[in-house]
Amino acid sequence: MEEHHHTKWASAFSATSSSDPSPAAAPPSGSQLPSRTFYRSFGIPSSDTASISSPQPKCESSPVHRSSRSPGISARRNTNAVILSPVPRPLPVPCAESPLHFEVPSKRISSIDDIHPFLSSFAGSNFLGFIAALSHSVRGCKISDPVPPLSPALSSLLSLIDALDRWIDEIPPLPHSSRYGNPAYRSWHEKLSNEGMSLIFPLLPSDELRPAAEELFPYLHDSFGNAFRIDYGTGHETNFAAFLYCLARLGLIKEEDYPAVVTRAFVAYLNLMRKLQTTYCLEPAGSHGVWGLDDYHFLPFVFGSAQLIEHKYIKPKSIHNPDILDNFSNEYMYLSCVAFVKKVKKGVFAEHSPMLDDISGVPAWTKVNSGLLKMYKAEVLEKLLTSPSRGGPLWSDDL
Repeated sequence: MEEHHHTKWASAFSATSSSDPSPAAAPPSGSQLPSRTFYRSFGIPSSDTASISSPQPKCESSPVHRSSRSPGISARRNTNAVILSPVPRPLPVPCAESPLHFEVPSKRISSIDDIHPFLSSFAGSNFLGFIAALSHSVRGCKISDPVPPLSPALSSLLSLIDALDRWIDEIPPLPHSSRYGNPAYRSWHEKLSNEGMSLIFPLLPSDELRPAAEELFPYLHDSFGNAFRIDYGTGHETNFAAFLYCLARLGLIKEEDYPAVVTRAFVAYLNLMRKLQTTYCLEPAGSHGVWGLDDYHFLPFVFGSAQLIEHKYIKPKSIHNPDILDNFSNEYMYLSCVAFVKKVKKGVFAEHSPMLDDISGVPAWTKVNSGLLKMYKAEVLEKLLTSPSRGGPLWSDDL
């Protein structure tokens, strides 16, 4: 029955089931083990779940965060089929072939009926394979680990992000009484609209590639939130991933660059977004609410869990250790994201972030990483799909 399927996959990834169909429903009180279905989604046999300790008791008086936005697309699904689906595997990105032709992308997906044809297409599969390949490239890597010399494109991308960061300092927040939505953000975003195209040109080293800016810019433009609503969410984050994918299609990012793409470029992007979120009080987009991993981000958890695979001491349950977070969050994105959540949300962690709390009971980072890759496909790409849905020659199946 539909009432047993929370919009945010609560039946598969929450500690308990609930008959309340609201995606922001608070978890039931009391201390219970996460459901067996939840652990199955991370590849853990039911017989192994008995040894996993239960989460902390939940405090009835603690506040529960609820996001006020509704999802762009609410796709119904067979949850068990998603759980049993294969883990997305790394795939090479095929380079676009000459003669190159570029155009301003147009939106191709407007309903749930358009989603699965794209995801099953060659372009959709390659995009998800690109995300999996980025994740695989940083297995066991710290953010500070040395990387090969940065390519010209990556150096230009870091300069682009640095310029956007400086704009925040030039456009301070305005006096504002509301919890969310400082109107100064609209001035920052307007500057992006007016000057962003010029920031892309240094990434394109030849006259043949220079026209690609008109296809690349819409993805970059929508990577930093919505100026009208003054919000940001996983769909905007996926736009940035789509921008990176387009650079890979153009041959400007190669597989040997992937570790630097994650630990240099994506980390810089994440830091920029944290600054935008806190400076201009961006509202979380969508309706993940209490059932979501994070009000704003998903991919840092994917990449961050890959970083921690086979770590000798840091385990998924280590997120509850303040010393671990204090000493290692600057090296591992997963820990950085958990530390940020604990900084901005008050109350019992198991109540305001039950999904992260449940995942901390998974015994191995390999299981966490594979489960999050499947969840990214189901929770982000199958619902929002805001970036690849535009299409354009760089997303053509005629590769």
